[in-house]
Amino acid sequence: MRRALAALFALALAGNASAHQEPYSHVEIRVESGRMEGRVMGHVVDLAHETGLPAPDSLLDSRYVAAHLAGVHVMLESRLMLLADGRRVPLHWGAFEIVRDRKSVGFDWSADVAAPGALELHGPLFPYDPPHETYLNVYRRGALELQALLDHAHPNATWYAGGAQGVWAVVRAFVLQGVHHIFVGPDHILFIVGLLLLGGSIGRLLKIVTAFTVAHSITLALAALRVVDPPARLIEPVIALSIVYVGIETLLALRSPRDWRARIAFAFGFVHGFGFAGVLREFGLPPGALGWSLASFNLGVEIGQACIVLSVAPALALLRSRRPMAARTVVAYASAAIIVAGAWWFLQRVWLGV
Repeated sequence: MRRALAALFALALAGNASAHQEPYSHVEIRVESGRMEGRVMGHVVDLAHETGLPAPDSLLDSRYVAAHLAGVHVMLESRLMLLADGRRVPLHWGAFEIVRDRKSVGFDWSADVAAPGALELHGPLFPYDPPHETYLNVYRRGALELQALLDHAHPNATWYAGGAQGVWAVVRAFVLQGVHHIFVGPDHILFIVGLLLLGGSIGRLLKIVTAFTVAHSITLALAALRVVDPPARLIEPVIALSIVYVGIETLLALRSPRDWRARIAFAFGFVHGFGFAGVLREFGLPPGALGWSLASFNLGVEIGQACIVLSVAPALALLRSRRPMAARTVVAYASAAIIVAGAWWFLQRVWLGV
C-alpha cells in the first residue's frame, strides 16, 4: 500500500511539474507592405517541455537560450501552423527576448509573404497541456485588425485582408464552407430529397427550390448578424420535425392529388436558415467582409442543394417514366425511411441533446 501511495504521489508531482499556472502563449503577426513579421512568446515551462530541456528556469538565462536556440526554433516552427492563402508560411527566425516578469521568451520571425488575401493560424501552440490557450493579434499597417483566442475548443482563427485579394479569399473560403455544410448535414439532404420525391415539371421543382432558398436566405442573414437568434436547442429539433412532416406529406400526397411542397419548403426554410447560421457563426464572420461572407456561404449552400436536385430529380423522373408502379413504391418506402430518420433525430435532439 505504501509503495502504491508513493507511486501515486510521484505521478502527481510529475503532473504538477509538467503543468503550470500560466498556460498561455502569444502570437503576434504584423502585415506590412510587401513583408510580414511577428513574434511568438511562450512560457519557459512549455518551451522546455516541448523541446525536451530539463530545467525550464534555465531559459531565463540568455546564454542558455542561445545554446539551445536551434532546437527551440525547430520546435516552434513545427507548432506554429501559419498559412497564407492556404499555403504554409516558411519562417525566418530573428532575435529573441527574455521577459522575466512573465517567465517567458519571445522569438521574432519574418516571412517572405507579400499582401496575403487570408492568414490562418491553427492552434493552440502547445496542445500537450489541455487548458493551454494561444492569444493572437494581427496588425496591418500598424492597426490592430484581429484578436483571437485559440484553445482546444476553438483551434483556428482566420484574418482576411481588404481589397480584391481579400474579397476573393473570403468568397473562396465561404463558398466551400457552404457546400461542405450541405453534404455533411444529412438532415438538410433528407429534407430536400423529401421535397423531390413526388417529382413534377421543371417549373414545379424550380418553384419548390426557390421557395426554400428565399426563406433560408432571410433567416441565415438575420441569425448570422444576430438580429434574430433562437437557441440551437430549439431549432435543431424543429429541423428534425420538418423532415418527419415532409415524409408524412409525401405519403398523403400519394393518395390524393394535392401538392403543398412549395409552401412546406418556404415555411420550414426559415427554420433551416437558422441551422445554417449556427454553422456560419462557428466558422467566424470577418468583420470587414460581412456581406461577402454571408453571400458566399449562401451561394455554397445553393451549389450543394443544386447538386442534390440534379442527382435525385432526373433519376426519379426516369424511373417514373419507365416503371410508374415501381417509382410509386420507391417513393412510399423512401418517405417512410425519411419519417423514421427525422423521428430518431428529434428524439436524439430533445432527450439526448445530440
